[in-house]
Amino acid sequence: MYFENWALRSFALFYQTLIKIGSNLESIFLLYMRLTWGHQIFLIGAHKWQHIEQTAEFFSQIGMGHSPWLAYVVGSLEILSGICLILGLASRLIAIPLICLLITALSTAHAEDLTRFEFLLTPAMLALQAPYPYLITAILMFIFGPGKISFDHWMQKKIKERHR
Repeated sequence: MYFENWALRSFALFYQTLIKIGSNLESIFLLYMRLTWGHQIFLIGAHKWQHIEQTAEFFSQIGMGHSPWLAYVVGSLEILSGICLILGLASRLIAIPLICLLITALSTAHAEDLTRFEFLLTPAMLALQAPYPYLITAILMFIFGPGKISFDHWMQKKIKERHR
């Protein structure tokens, strides 16, 4: 009986240590995701702006209308989202329109690859689509926030200090 208690106590201590390590790595992981994918989203938006006519033509080809205005809106949202993710500024707020944009991208520009819902049986099919990692990152930011290494966290600390 004593061995069981000792074993359970040892396991509990080990597990609590793992939880602490994981919790401490959370902000570093979120920072990595923000920097990596935020930078890429920014570059994609900047590319759309640099090649606005080609972007508008592509939107027209996939049935979204030949509108440079739409290309500017999408490019601007991507640039803004990228900057906000990199800085960890208004991350949860910017994640909402970014999620909508990425779901739209998956359901229009990548619809041909996702028809017949085969991706439900073959998840790699969805994971191979270009917008997918960005969508996962946006969902992560919405659910978990930007982490402790961010402007959002810094501003929350300043606000709490002011109200003391």
